[in-house]
Formats: sequence, C-alpha cells, structure tokens
Amino acid sequence: MMKRMSPEGRTATKLVGVVITMGALSWAAVPFYDWFCRVTGFGGTTQVSAAAPDLVLEDVVRVRFDANTDPNLPWTFRPMQNRMDVRIGENGLAFYEAINNSDVPITGTASYNVAPEISGFYFSKVECFCFTEQTLQPGERIEMPVSFFVDPEIVKDRDASWVRDITLSYTFHRTEPRRAALDTDTAETIN
Repeated sequence: MMKRMSPEGRTATKLVGVVITMGALSWAAVPFYDWFCRVTGFGGTTQVSAAAPDLVLEDVVRVRFDANTDPNLPWTFRPMQNRMDVRIGENGLAFYEAINNSDVPITGTASYNVAPEISGFYFSKVECFCFTEQTLQPGERIEMPVSFFVDPEIVKDRDASWVRDITLSYTFHRTEPRRAALDTDTAETIN
C-alpha cells in the first residue's frame, strides 16, 4: 500500500516541477528566438540564400551601409560605399574595410540587422564576412565583401511593399578565436 503524500510534500513536488520547467524553457529560449528571427526576419534579421533569384524587377531599392565597432575592439571598421541602388531581385556586392589598430592579433565577429525591421524577411545574403569570425594581425587591413539581394516577393507584401530604403548595419565585437579554443581543448585531451 502506498503512503499518501502530505500537503507540504505535494507543494514541494509542484515547486520542483515549476523550477525544472522554467529551467528547460529558459535553456530553449535562445535557440528558439534565434530560429524565430531567422524565419520571420523579426528585429531586422536577414535571410541567407544560396543564390539570387532569376526574377529581377525594375523597382529600385536604395541600400545604405552602416558600420560600428564594440568599444573594446581597437579596429577601424567602415563601409567602402555609403549607399547603393539595386533593382529588386538583383544581386548586389558591397565591401567593408577593417583595420586592426593594435599591436596584437585580434579576432572579431560581426552582428547585423537591417532597418526597417520589416525588410529583414526580404533581405537575403548570399555571401558575407559576417558568417565567420575574422582575425586581423597587427596593422592588417582587409576588404570584406557582402553579396545580397532584396527578394521580389517584397512587392506582394502589403506591409512591406512601400520599402525602397534599407539600411544594412554591422557591429563588430571582439571574440576569442574558435580555432585556438579547439586547439586548447585538443591539447587538454591529449595530456
């Protein structure tokens, strides 16, 4: 015969269940939010495509380019063009410049978004320096490409069809190089 749980025991069990549920939900929140933003373009999150579409419209969109650096990253980072006019569906190619102004190698990763936010669902990158980390040696200067297009479906969206000005914005953040972290993990495993 099973003994019945006291009211205090039931309350404690329910509280443990709530804590476990909250922990699981908070653990899943970051990947879910990332997936949600990529799928919907929420918050100006851009899309990734293998290639530009075959359909190119006569409508033109002006893309403006913005660059920022995190305060603890001693780089100069700027777009090599301030703006570009591209037809909707046409593949555009723009370049950004980065210079390491320090006397040590530094690795950075770029975060990005577009404005207005509603255009994120229709702004697609084919290739971008923001897909990987960038390591610059002391004084090194590099030019980094971004290949993009605005999906022709934008003209069918009653909420986004008015968009003819899009700002593509990047912010570079200092990061630890992944390769070094992997080498350290491998060396610890071997020892």
